[in-house]
Amino acid sequence: MSDISAFIDSEVKSNDVVLFMKGTPAFPQCGFSGQVVQILDYLGVDYKGINVLADADIRQGIKDYSNWPTIPQLYVKGEFVGGCDIIREMFQAGEIQSFLTEKGIVVAQSA
Repeated sequence: MSDISAFIDSEVKSNDVVLFMKGTPAFPQCGFSGQVVQILDYLGVDYKGINVLADADIRQGIKDYSNWPTIPQLYVKGEFVGGCDIIREMFQAGEIQSFLTEKGIVVAQSA
C-alpha cells in the first residue's frame, strides 16, 4: 500500500463521515462538491472535508481507492456511499437521513 493509499485508508476509517471534495466545506470549488456540502450542512452532519485540489496524489489516489472516477466522494463509517448524484438522489428520496441514522451518525434535520 502506498503512502497515499495508507493516508486515505486512515482518514476513511478514523472519521465517521469523510467527504473527499474539490475545495473545502467552507469554500467548495466545484458545484458537485458544493451540493454535497449543502446536503451535509442542511442535515447538520459532523464531517471532515478533504480538499483533493491541495494534492494531486490524493486526487488520483481517492479514485483508485474507491474505483470511482469522480469527485466528490462520501464515506460513512469506512464505507463508500457515492458521489454527488447518488447523495442528491438519496437526499431527495429521504434515504440519506435513515442511512446515516442507521450508521449511528447524528442527523439534526429530517427531510
